[in-house]
Amino acid sequence: MKSGAPSLADQAYTAIKEDILTCELDPGAVIAQPQLIERHNLGITPVREALKRLEQEGYLTSIPRQGYRVSSLTLGDIHDLYELRILLEQQTIRLAVLRASDADVRRLQEMADFTYTYHDTASYCEFLRRNADFHHAIALTTGNARLAAAVRAVLEEMERIFHLGLELRDSADEMRREHLALVQALARRDASLAQEIMTDQIARSQQRVTTMLERRLKDRAMHSIPLQPFPRSEP
Repeated sequence: MKSGAPSLADQAYTAIKEDILTCELDPGAVIAQPQLIERHNLGITPVREALKRLEQEGYLTSIPRQGYRVSSLTLGDIHDLYELRILLEQQTIRLAVLRASDADVRRLQEMADFTYTYHDTASYCEFLRRNADFHHAIALTTGNARLAAAVRAVLEEMERIFHLGLELRDSADEMRREHLALVQALARRDASLAQEIMTDQIARSQQRVTTMLERRLKDRAMHSIPLQPFPRSEP
């Protein structure tokens, strides 16, 4: 009978993907199998399988005789992703105001009250999971499953850049207030205010991410070497 425990290859995949999404492994950094084997205390075969899988998903690019390069992030990538996000979520919140039931609004009010601890990677991961669930739940109230799936997909694609933005400064209270204000506008059925709050929230997020990436690109240019991974935060 098969165990429900993940295989070593799955464990390696999850660990390395988390390193990429949390920017423990910097965008554009070159990594080698021995480095990851030592870091995660795993064998060569599961690490090799995980790297191939991550390459197929676009997170890594193979470099002959060197290892793999973590997919880069550019200012253009950030612009395009945020442009897509704002197009989706402006319409999502407009439709949610019109279609969400009172029960939907009460559930969103319960989901909106969450935050994170600055400089704590594990806390960032939990915050971003709850953030994605919250925005996806808003989209589900529209009754449009395809729209909800699109919102979920873009938020998942943006997870890595969200981690960059969270490192810029402690914005935990600000983000919590934004989510609570958004649901309050939804409860009042004020589409104009809800769209304004959503637009401002996304714009501030883009500013944080852009500022952080510009700093790191400047640092890379000054030192002319690949950025090293962030030290892993202690809980």
